[in-house]
Amino acid sequence: MVLGLCLSFRKKIKSTTNEPSQLNNGNLFAIWSYDGKMVYDNIVEVTENFSVKYCIGEEGCGTVYKATMPNGQLVAVKKLHALSNGDSFNQKGFTSEINTLTEIRHHNIVKLYGFCLHPRHSFLVYEFLQGGSLANVLASKKEAENLDWNKRVDVIKGLADALSYMHHDCSPPIIHRDISSKNFLFDSQYVAHISNFGTTKFMKPDSSNWTSFVGTFVYAGPELAYTMEVNEKCDIYSFGVLALEVIIGEHPRDLISSLSSSSSPSSSSSKTGHGILFKDVLDQRLPPPTNQVAEQIVVAAKVAFACLNARPLSRPTMQQVARTMSNPKPSLQNQLHMITLGELVGANSFTS
Repeated sequence: MVLGLCLSFRKKIKSTTNEPSQLNNGNLFAIWSYDGKMVYDNIVEVTENFSVKYCIGEEGCGTVYKATMPNGQLVAVKKLHALSNGDSFNQKGFTSEINTLTEIRHHNIVKLYGFCLHPRHSFLVYEFLQGGSLANVLASKKEAENLDWNKRVDVIKGLADALSYMHHDCSPPIIHRDISSKNFLFDSQYVAHISNFGTTKFMKPDSSNWTSFVGTFVYAGPELAYTMEVNEKCDIYSFGVLALEVIIGEHPRDLISSLSSSSSPSSSSSKTGHGILFKDVLDQRLPPPTNQVAEQIVVAAKVAFACLNARPLSRPTMQQVARTMSNPKPSLQNQLHMITLGELVGANSFTS
C-alpha cells in the first residue's frame, strides 16, 4: 500500500512539473495562479530587469513597461514605485487596483491579467493598448486628425458608459478619482479604456468617505478646494472636463475659467458666453462636424457643461449622462454654426 501511494504521488508530481512546458505556446496568464514564479522570471527577463528602453509611461504609483512574453503576447507591466519611507511599494494603491479590476468587467475598462508580490519587484500585468493615451493623441497633430468626430463621440460615450457601470452597476459603487486624459488609453481601433485604478475608492454606505486629495488637480471639482469628501460627483466633474477636452482638442482650463468668472453675480450678461460661437472653440484641426455627428457633438458639449456645475448636487448622474449620450434629443443641434457657448451652458439636457 505504501509503495502504491509513493508511486502515485511521484506520478502526480511529474505530471504537475511537466504542465507549464505544455502551456508555453498558449496564453501564459491562463496559468498565472499556477506558476507565478515562471511569469515573474519571464517578465524580468523580457524587460531586461525593467530597463528604461521598455518604459512607455509613468503613473502616480508606478512605471509602465511594454513586455513581449516568450509566446509573443504583448502586455503592459506596471512596476510599483518604492516609497520614501523605505517600503518596497505602495501597498494601498496596489491592493486597491487589484481589488477594483478583479471585480469589474467592461469593454471600456483596461483588463488586469495578473499581479506579483516579490521582495525585489511588485507589479501588475495588463492588456497592452497600443494606441497610447488620449493626452498623447490630442498632443499630436497627425493622431488628433485621425481621431475624427465620429471617434470622438464614441470616446465620450465609452467613458460615460464605463463610469455609469462603475457608479451604478457595481456593489459597492466604485469611484475612480483620477479621470484624466493620461489615464484614458486607446487600442488599435481607437476604442478607449479607463486605466490606473490605484486611486479608486469603494463607496461603502456604512463607512467614512473622507480622504486626502488624490488625482490630477486640473480635472478635480472646485469643491475639493475646501472639502475632501469623496463621492461620485468628483468623477462626474472630471468627466465634464475630459469631454470638453475631446471636443476642443486641448484641456479646457481657459474656457472653464472664463465661463466660471462670467457666471459670478458681478459679471455683465454680455460676458456669459453668448458672444462666443461654439464652432469657434471646436478642435480646428478637424473640419467642422455635420449632420448627425454635429448633433451628437452639441449634445456632448451640453452634457459636459452640466457636469461642470459648481454645485455638486446639481450635476447629473453618470447614468443620466450615458442615457443622454446614447439617445440624444435634437434641439439646437441643427444650427451648429449659430449656437453660442451661453446657449449650451444654459441648456438643460436632463429631466428631474
